[in-house]
Amino acid sequence: MSHSIPFLTLLILLPAIGAAALGLLSFDRSLHKEVVYALALIASLATAAIAVATLIAMKVHDGGFQLVSNHEYTGTSLGVHWYLGIDGISIFLVLLTALLFPLTIILGRNRENPRAYFAWILLLEAAVMGSFLSLDLIVFFFMFELTLVPAYFIIAGWGHQRRAYAAIKFFLYTFLGSAFLLVGILALAFIHESQYHYLTFELGPLMQTHLSSSTEILLFLAFTAAFAVKAPLFPLHTWSPDAYTEAPEEGSVLLSGILAKLGTYGIIRFDLSLFPHATRTLAPIFLTLAVIGIVYGAIVACAQRDMKRLVAYSSLAQIGFIALGTFALSTQGLAGAVLLMLNHGIIVAALFILIGFIYQRRGTWQTSEMRGLQKAAPVMAAVFTVVMMASIGVPGLNGFVSEFLVLSGTFITHRWWAVVAVLGVIVAAIYLLWAYQQIFHGEPREADEKTRDLVLIERLIMAPLIILIVFLGVYPKPVLDRINPSVNQLIAHVESSTGHYQPPVAVRGVGGTK
Repeated sequence: MSHSIPFLTLLILLPAIGAAALGLLSFDRSLHKEVVYALALIASLATAAIAVATLIAMKVHDGGFQLVSNHEYTGTSLGVHWYLGIDGISIFLVLLTALLFPLTIILGRNRENPRAYFAWILLLEAAVMGSFLSLDLIVFFFMFELTLVPAYFIIAGWGHQRRAYAAIKFFLYTFLGSAFLLVGILALAFIHESQYHYLTFELGPLMQTHLSSSTEILLFLAFTAAFAVKAPLFPLHTWSPDAYTEAPEEGSVLLSGILAKLGTYGIIRFDLSLFPHATRTLAPIFLTLAVIGIVYGAIVACAQRDMKRLVAYSSLAQIGFIALGTFALSTQGLAGAVLLMLNHGIIVAALFILIGFIYQRRGTWQTSEMRGLQKAAPVMAAVFTVVMMASIGVPGLNGFVSEFLVLSGTFITHRWWAVVAVLGVIVAAIYLLWAYQQIFHGEPREADEKTRDLVLIERLIMAPLIILIVFLGVYPKPVLDRINPSVNQLIAHVESSTGHYQPPVAVRGVGGTK
């Protein structure tokens, strides 16, 4: 379905134009930093408004791609198209992006060299939007790679003590993974050309390519190498604790809340669509890696005294849950994985923002150096409690719904992996409650007693995240109504391609009722 208003193109162009404007304004030294901040905020808020309009314009029970833009711009011989589309799998990642970028701009309003800082942030937003919307694999690859540049400069330019090391490690890992992706895309397109006698990089036609089982597995691994590093999935995660810790707080929010989802989104969008046989064949291996990541991330998080590293390892466990739901290849599991991408983005962003607030006040995020902050900052303690409980998966908050769907969907098709993954849920409760107790309970020291509570602007930043945590926990139906048709369509494609079908209970639900 196309539309007269180019919503999807605007989602990419608005932040890109904002970034270009700030880049040009950097030559005008007389411009006040408040003007720069206002321009950046207006560009990101305008993008958020277009994202909301996109949601409203979409049909609820349509599982296909909607609001499509398809323009050829490189000549027939190259076969590259400006081909954008959105469905129930990508719309909420677009909305998550549209929410978190304005919040990070507000958080970074006092950063040094704001022109460059906000220009990189807006360029990152444009690249992320392009990655979630592109249905042409070359355009997707370009946008996917483009995210590396601003992310590298945000970490290297405004990060903490070991920022140079963390930025280089992040860049090299993700760049190396992406090299495999480019080779895989070109190989797939040339195989398609040899069969159909025209070159294209569009997702739809490439899904019709006939591949031998060994070729499909090799192409699947080439694509997944890039996505697994970006996510990051165990054991390709070693860059993430350093990058999340050394990045500025807004950078940590964007890396964990949004950039990590590019990896899991890529697996769902491209691996399941293009390589259904390989996905099913290798699913037990990736389910095992997902479960190891869940348990390993949770156990290592228990040993952390650094709050940022604790959240980084807990994030690794949550990415493991997303992979678990994806490779379970059941409608419940995949719907849970898509919902968890949204919910984890909200929760981890809220955690990193709160850690940033604590760091501003105490100059540290080591749990051993703080005690009894609840007495001096009760509102901060209350907000931290809600976010922590959501991360643990307490019923009534958004973390529970998605984890429940992932575990139940996995249990239907791969029982023992789901049983082991439950350990991660139990251990998550231990490390998060322990961290909370260390920081907010106990007798405050003199420095702790002077800790300022959340001021109005900080409460306003946290408000949308807390509202979403509660709303999506109590009433996830509007979101799932949009996710399920696209998930059902994708699972049906995998099943018809492979001839393997999930048990009826996965489709009909417990008790055999629709």
